[in-house]
Amino acid sequence: MLRLRVGDTFYVGQPNGPRGLATLTADDAEGIRYVVDWEPEPLKPQALELLLGLPRPQTARKVLHDAASMGLRAVHVFSAEKGEPSYAESKLWRSDEWARRLEEGAAQAFSTTIPAVTHAKSLAACIENLDTGSIPRYALDIYESPHALAEVLREDPQPEAAMLAVGSERGWSAAEREVLRANGFALVHLGERVLRTESAVVAGASLLLAHLGGLDQPYVPGR
Repeated sequence: MLRLRVGDTFYVGQPNGPRGLATLTADDAEGIRYVVDWEPEPLKPQALELLLGLPRPQTARKVLHDAASMGLRAVHVFSAEKGEPSYAESKLWRSDEWARRLEEGAAQAFSTTIPAVTHAKSLAACIENLDTGSIPRYALDIYESPHALAEVLREDPQPEAAMLAVGSERGWSAAEREVLRANGFALVHLGERVLRTESAVVAGASLLLAHLGGLDQPYVPGR
């Protein structure tokens, strides 16, 4: 119990459900007991979905953790043309480790929202399975994008939701760029420096969450 004493408080929650502030009432031979003051409304996920070219397992672990910490609504993983197919056979995906990474990320943020995770065999199949509607869509591409994401967002009106696509660690193929353009994804970049996948995800998602208004409210314990 992280060295808590009777009378100390800590957060508890149900996955994708309510969160509450618990007070430790007993920790003895009969077990741990506490009472919970539940918050009136469950936390809501951020209105941002990530499309992710299947990265190496150690990178995927970081992205899953951070996606949950940031409160993303969903992570849609696809096998990219320049990616390594064997990554899909990692124990990360063949066991429940991917789910544990999400839970750890949510716990880091004192959150109960767990992103949904889907898998597709290609970028085209991934997009086909999504209900994109009129949601603004952006794809990070340092090589062929004409504008910076921050620059584009200054011109775009604030939407209700958005999608961010990040390719494999070797970048997009020419065919994938055509798929992105055909499906309304704006190719944008984060500057002239090439970032690691996990860094690009956090940087791009942060800009979009700020644009969506998802970073406007300060954290208020016990709200």
